[in-house]
Amino acid sequence: MPNRKHLTTSEINEMLSASLAGKYPERDWCLIQMCFLHGLRASEACQLRTSDIDLRDKVIYIRRLKGGFSTVHPLTQDELPHLKRWIKQRNQMRGADSEWLFLSQKGGQLSRKHVYTLIKRYGEAANISVTSHPHMLRHACGYALADSGADTRLIQDYLGHRNIRHTVIYTASNPQRFTGLWQKGVNRK
Repeated sequence: MPNRKHLTTSEINEMLSASLAGKYPERDWCLIQMCFLHGLRASEACQLRTSDIDLRDKVIYIRRLKGGFSTVHPLTQDELPHLKRWIKQRNQMRGADSEWLFLSQKGGQLSRKHVYTLIKRYGEAANISVTSHPHMLRHACGYALADSGADTRLIQDYLGHRNIRHTVIYTASNPQRFTGLWQKGVNRK
């Protein structure tokens, strides 16, 4: 499957595990996890601000690019501990007074190029069979939501798509939608 454009949930888990051996494991785990859970583009992740996070109400403001709809997402119970650890470490780094959630080693805003490098490196370290890039995490989010039975319109809103055509790729390839098709009384001749 060399032309696959998404990662599987197990591959993402392997990538997360590989990030623990990186120089900034808290940041990188949080970055990968949030890109997947919120369907973030690399640029959207880089432009997250600390003010976009509300730990008390457990929500995050997602500022969509490319003309997408911005929205507020709930923070999951799985991501909260990682996010809190990263914020605690971030606040002790050079550049802690910066507005950006994800900081570089020099304390500035993490670049889109660096996110690509990290995702590729952790994909290789996890022995993922395809060359990994950040947009694969966004697609993985869409497929995971479709596989869990989420409605196409809900996925559209969650990913910020203005056009439903960009969303149906996730639900059209969901094999679970065919489960039980022959058991529902379809006439077999």
